[in-house]
Amino acid sequence: MSAPAATQLLDPHSARALVDSVEAFLFDCDGVIWKGDKLIDGVPETLDLLRSKGKKLVFVTNNSTKSRRQYAAKFHSLGISVSEDEIFSSSFAAAMYLKVKEFPPEKKVYVIGMEGIVKELEQAGFTAIGGPEDAEKRAEWKSNTLFEHDKSVGAVVVGLDPYVNYHKLQYATLCVRENPGCLFIATNQDAVGHMTDLQEWPGAGCMVAALRGSTEREPIVVGKPSTFMMDFLLQKFNISTSKMCMVGDRLDTDILFGQSSGCKTLLVLSGVTTETLLHSPSNQIKPDYYTTQVSDFIGFLGS
Repeated sequence: MSAPAATQLLDPHSARALVDSVEAFLFDCDGVIWKGDKLIDGVPETLDLLRSKGKKLVFVTNNSTKSRRQYAAKFHSLGISVSEDEIFSSSFAAAMYLKVKEFPPEKKVYVIGMEGIVKELEQAGFTAIGGPEDAEKRAEWKSNTLFEHDKSVGAVVVGLDPYVNYHKLQYATLCVRENPGCLFIATNQDAVGHMTDLQEWPGAGCMVAALRGSTEREPIVVGKPSTFMMDFLLQKFNISTSKMCMVGDRLDTDILFGQSSGCKTLLVLSGVTTETLLHSPSNQIKPDYYTTQVSDFIGFLGS
């Protein structure tokens, strides 16, 4: 196996070369644009600068808690003008996967996750159950009591869920194990994420792992690093992946997604990945470039 290519620290020369070589920048959100509800310094100015140079900006997030419409509202609340069409979330990807697979409209989808998944499924014409509605439900082991589940559930979608509970796990497990042909879809498998600005929290990966353990099934993953979302990006924007740059803070999702799709890749150290981890001999995922945070572009391109 050949050694991974060397990663270049972004500087004024390489930053200009990178910007000149691509037509679109794909940005992860958590750890790149914001941490929790706190905007990372210099982001609005950087996005404005790239737009002024004619670059298409797209936001590709594994965080399934919001729908694209809700993400657009979050951007606006932080003073950034982003349209719904520029946002590709894993909640949207889950709904689109079912569309592509011609999931029967009479079948239901059980959700372990937040409102974002439910809204995207409903917008795509599917019936979603579970999710936030099951947040307070409890499953108890009572003798001679059968835990009932809907036999018309044809897919289970698992995403980030801060209200995951034993009821949801039992319901989803029964659907996957007992409903013939029931799909097990994971929005993503991120281990942790910046759900707040001060620290990392368990990500969707632990919810997915729980159901993987109870069903003994491997999920269909629709978020990064799966290239499923890239098919929609290519269809919508008609830009070659060689003319795209994926900007993210995670090696195993963002950078791997970019590399698998044929994009140039830029790692920012404002989120999950540290410089120590990047340069660790055990790390085999090497981005083309790395820098401290996206606002470094301002200094590099202005000098």
